[in-house]
Amino acid sequence: MSRPASTAAHARIPTILSSGFRPFFLLGALHAVLMIAIWVPWFLGLIRIPSLFTPILWHSHELLFGFMLAIIAGFVLTAVANWTSRPPVSGWLLTGLVVFWLAGRIAVAGSRDANELVVAVICLLFPLALTIIVTRVVVAAGNKRNFKVAALIACLTVAEAAFHYEAWLTGRAKLATVIAVAVVLVLLTVIAGRIIPNFTSNWLKANRPGALPRPPGTFDLGSTAITVAALGCWVATKLLAETSVISGSIGVVMLVAGFANLIRQARWQPLRTMAEPLVMILHIAYLFIPIGFALVGVSLLMREVSLEIAGLHAWATGAIATMMLAMMTRVTRGHTGNALTAPWGTVALYACIIVAALTRIAASLLPDMTLVLIPVSGASWIAAFLGFLFLYGRMLVMPRRPHERGQSADGT
Repeated sequence: MSRPASTAAHARIPTILSSGFRPFFLLGALHAVLMIAIWVPWFLGLIRIPSLFTPILWHSHELLFGFMLAIIAGFVLTAVANWTSRPPVSGWLLTGLVVFWLAGRIAVAGSRDANELVVAVICLLFPLALTIIVTRVVVAAGNKRNFKVAALIACLTVAEAAFHYEAWLTGRAKLATVIAVAVVLVLLTVIAGRIIPNFTSNWLKANRPGALPRPPGTFDLGSTAITVAALGCWVATKLLAETSVISGSIGVVMLVAGFANLIRQARWQPLRTMAEPLVMILHIAYLFIPIGFALVGVSLLMREVSLEIAGLHAWATGAIATMMLAMMTRVTRGHTGNALTAPWGTVALYACIIVAALTRIAASLLPDMTLVLIPVSGASWIAAFLGFLFLYGRMLVMPRRPHERGQSADGT
């Protein structure tokens, strides 16, 4: 009996283009390496690139809308196929997304003599196309639960448009950067609240009999609501004429959100997963969310900018980048037929990204040590993602290992 046409057509697609995680994890990791390898010497005044953006502006844009959005695309395009029981985005459609993403990176890097509007339009092609594709899949499946994921990706598209407008108007993009970080954090808390207790429960059932993480319920909804409200207030601080009363009030809200996330995580039994780094790293990444809230909250109470910058990096490098590396390793292993466990090489990647986060936070708090801590953080970041390319690059371009039972790697 011949295979269905759709199955036969999918079999002819090159492996690298058979699922979203393959090209976007590969390109995202490569971009993470090149981005920091270029930015650190550029920030220190040792080199220049022909970009319209300043070093800090370019770094913010490429971290948020280059690296992070690539990893989000790789995960969501892969997971949404399982969430909706529909075929994965692949082939020419996936190729088009990859081309749009690459075009954005080239446009920003070589934008010094380009028209600002043209650069912005090229950069917006990728998030706009990603929003349309994810929305189409979710709507076609009638999968209302994941409308919020599509909506948050749409918010990132708006944030990138705002980034280019603000940069063109003022030469900075402070508000757009804060909006983008806030949106990614909301997306992270929504997805993490689904996958971390699920993965933890699965591992504990097989390895550590006893209490299991409490299933998502009212407390999780309340914690997420507080998180969204606190991040909205944080964004508002960039629009309002700050007074000590306003700043202090929002600082308290941030601290409450941090405490709520800490309690939420404690309900997931994190300390019982220390024997399996593939699970434990998810809890470590999530822990940086309340740490970031604490730093930003205290910064608003004390009106101390360095603490807010430290909190921003606790979120960006500690929570978001660490969670992304954790999911890159897990999804790649699960969807290529490899065991869902972390070998020592993978544990080394996790150690590197944690060092990168801690030293980048310290660099914000210890300005006299910036010239030492930023290179250390950059080198640790590069080691983490270069190591990912070395250990997982082959898995991403090779067909799935045969005779392996399917494994849940993305919360399904």
